[in-house]
Amino acid sequence: MAQTIFVPKEVDLNEPRVAASPDTVKRLAALGFDVIVETGAGLNSRIIDAEFTAAGAKIGKVSDAGKADVVLKVRRPSDAELKGYKAGAAVLAIMDPYGNDAAVAALAKAGVTAFSMEFMPRITRAQSMDVLSSQANLAGYQAVIDGAAEYDRALPMMMTAAGTVPAAKIFVMGVGVAGLQAIATARRLGGIVTATDVRPAAKEQVASLGAKFLAVEDEEFKAAETAGGYAKEMSKEYQAKQAALTAEHIAKQDIVITTALIPGRPAPKLVSAAMVASMKAGSVIVDLAVERGGNVEGAVPGKVVTTANGVKIVGHLNVPGRVAASASLLYAKNLFAFLETMVDKGTKQLAINREDDLVKATMLTDGGKVVHPNFANAAPAQSEPAAKATRTAEAKSEAAPKKAAAKKPAAKKPATVKPIVPGK
Repeated sequence: MAQTIFVPKEVDLNEPRVAASPDTVKRLAALGFDVIVETGAGLNSRIIDAEFTAAGAKIGKVSDAGKADVVLKVRRPSDAELKGYKAGAAVLAIMDPYGNDAAVAALAKAGVTAFSMEFMPRITRAQSMDVLSSQANLAGYQAVIDGAAEYDRALPMMMTAAGTVPAAKIFVMGVGVAGLQAIATARRLGGIVTATDVRPAAKEQVASLGAKFLAVEDEEFKAAETAGGYAKEMSKEYQAKQAALTAEHIAKQDIVITTALIPGRPAPKLVSAAMVASMKAGSVIVDLAVERGGNVEGAVPGKVVTTANGVKIVGHLNVPGRVAASASLLYAKNLFAFLETMVDKGTKQLAINREDDLVKATMLTDGGKVVHPNFANAAPAQSEPAAKATRTAEAKSEAAPKKAAAKKPAAKKPATVKPIVPGK
């Protein structure tokens, strides 16, 4: 019997993405699954229901989640959604578990096997499953587009009979996936681009895109990258030196784009109020880390703020969602690539190998427990009656051996054996 995959419409009104595409629906059906897509799930990503049905999906309703063996989502399911899932269902989504212990505990309590897609390891085998990279790539692109829209001037140099329009100076802070795409996009639009990052490998990457690199290149800088390719949190001393170096540079920029994020930590502050005050009127700062506290002092989540000196600080939320039609296609492929590794090709059934490195890295909850080591403290608490029953059962099990031992005659004390010490 074919297993069922359910793709719901996201309940968050600020989330226009969807976790499947007509292409992935075809592929999922080829693996042997019945695919049900909630009506209207793809409308905000420009995918109408008819496209899903043409690809082999059935259009369903919210209650269809109850019969699903696999649920594919963009955002972590809410408590209300979890009530409609059956125990044992596999749920794949961007779970955002850091700082959300209660939500993680709710996943465990619901009995679902939850996978946090943003924990996908950055290894060759998992490149096609890396949701952080696919979505950050689009965020970097969109950051430049948003910055250019707020800047309301031409970005490339233009030489005309009426005079010359100077090229915009664009500074990218943080050269991960988002930063690299921001550099590439800004260069394509004709800007003069500089960039900075704490990772040594970023210097060569920046140069390869035709931009100029700016950083304090001391001993701490040389060791500022984790084994997973992420930036380490730098010392206060290094941050002070880097801030001094960039402060003068920022004052001359037209557009600044900040992208620095550290997994599981608040975003580092890169641009102070004094730096913002030093920029000329009409300049723009786009803070891609605003959802994690922001890289820019004065950034407000979900708003474009204009400072007293006329600088605009852009704090759009869910930037990949601002290009949802593209973001959904990439995200859906990420989910398919991962799910495919957990399907037995012979039986065409979900067969999760809990010893697989990808599963170990991403599995958040399983069998009613929080299984990811980073969130051991998020385990759902037992109710007092249940806890009391557990304690009573434990007491009885401990007492039973004692009673049995009391009935048996005492065993003879074994002879003492001296340990053998090597060399003696």
